[in-house]
Amino acid sequence: MSIHLASLLVAVPALTAGLVGPRFTVGLTMLACVAAATLDIYDGLLDSPILPIHVLDLLVVCGLVVVFWRLRDLDSQALVQVRTVSDVAQRAVLRPLPRRMGSLRIASMYRSAAAQAQIGGDLYAAERVKGAVRLIIGDVRGKGLAAVDDAAAVLGAFREAAHRDAALSELVASLEGSVRRHLRAVGETDRDSGEHFITALVLEIPDDPPVVRLISCGHPPPLRSRDGHALALRSPQPAPPLGLAGAGEEYRVDTFAFDSGDTLLLHTDGLLEARDATGAFYPAPDRFASLRWRDPDQLLQRLIKDLLDHVNGHLEDDVGLVAMERLAESTSFPEPGSER
Repeated sequence: MSIHLASLLVAVPALTAGLVGPRFTVGLTMLACVAAATLDIYDGLLDSPILPIHVLDLLVVCGLVVVFWRLRDLDSQALVQVRTVSDVAQRAVLRPLPRRMGSLRIASMYRSAAAQAQIGGDLYAAERVKGAVRLIIGDVRGKGLAAVDDAAAVLGAFREAAHRDAALSELVASLEGSVRRHLRAVGETDRDSGEHFITALVLEIPDDPPVVRLISCGHPPPLRSRDGHALALRSPQPAPPLGLAGAGEEYRVDTFAFDSGDTLLLHTDGLLEARDATGAFYPAPDRFASLRWRDPDQLLQRLIKDLLDHVNGHLEDDVGLVAMERLAESTSFPEPGSER
């Protein structure tokens, strides 16, 4: 039985798929065609139809590999465009927080559970008002574009109301009204809008006195670090999540000490609900107390690394983090509304 080695050369262009570029594939295919013709002539097949069949097989496989590379390039270009749009959307909706506001040094971080996503339902924002900094951190029920839409509505309402409403309770009441109007408008096209709501934590940190005032709308409490000890600042009577409060809801403001040198960590429930391979939740308060850092940026970097180690690199939910340290002196920026 005779064996024609030229038949095996058809695998040459196929083996280049996904490994090298199309130009290399074409060049290698030409060499394989020459080698196949040489082997067929050596086997006495110069006048046989087998020789052109071997060459044609090589060219067909080469063409398929080149088409594969072209489709792959198109997919890569589309992915780059999607990522670019996602980055722009994230910066527009979830703006990076300033590193200094009033008497605070601030850092923020958003980590999506989806590998290719840069934005989701977790939200945070900060606004400098007269004599204080106001912040919000929240988590929209659900995922996908609907969650992004709800998050954008809350952030827009907060950025406006933070400067308009004098009292923190009035600010949260305004947010509740804005969320209800948004959900009514969404309800005209989304039959599930009645199940939408947003857990939120709204804070006010005055330059003086050294306290933090907050209203919890069903959101996990912030963690305060002082002298190596972590404490959850729990609201005794939290309000319902935004979108679920009844008419005339009275919002209670809770006040906690927040002195110079203290660090406050705001987070979404993705931090607390992260599980390891055994199903154990991430012990955020314990890890927050044991980690060492020199500034809020380093705190968030070490915290997210510790979290990813806990879950073996796979998050099940988005995580939003904001860390702030109260400094001894306030940054001397002009107050909003003051004359330059």
